[in-house]
Amino acid sequence: MRSFSNLWYWIALAVLWSTSSHWVIGVPYDMVTRARRHGGEAEADLHDIVRVNVNRILFISQTAGIWIIAFGSFGLTVLATLGFYYQIEFAQAVFLLAMPMGIVSWLSVRTARRIHDADGADLYRKLHFHRFSVQVLGMISIFVTAFWGMWQNMAHGAF
Repeated sequence: MRSFSNLWYWIALAVLWSTSSHWVIGVPYDMVTRARRHGGEAEADLHDIVRVNVNRILFISQTAGIWIIAFGSFGLTVLATLGFYYQIEFAQAVFLLAMPMGIVSWLSVRTARRIHDADGADLYRKLHFHRFSVQVLGMISIFVTAFWGMWQNMAHGAF
């Protein structure tokens, strides 16, 4: 079976982007909307979870960021070379999942740095902007993946 003609690949793509846009720097987005609407304890819970996740992301990026970038770049380069130079469709499919997730990871670190000291409406605005950025990236990624997958299926047949 080929990667782009497999239903499970497209289900995995949908779940990947659905999950990525729901969990904003490790915080479920429904907590953000609930804290914005109701305040009080929901807002305190949100601030606690955001503080924990921001500190976690910043610690990881400061201690192992160079290594993560190096190994991630190596892995993406291997996938791109195998997929697009040697025409291995499975590597193409994994690359089209992994490359945008690398960008999402970079956006998460950038957002964590920006909201380290944010509070109130500024925190909500930055979390919302991060979610919107991930959703736009997801739409572009799904479009490119669908276009490339259809091109592969038409060029090589579905089976």
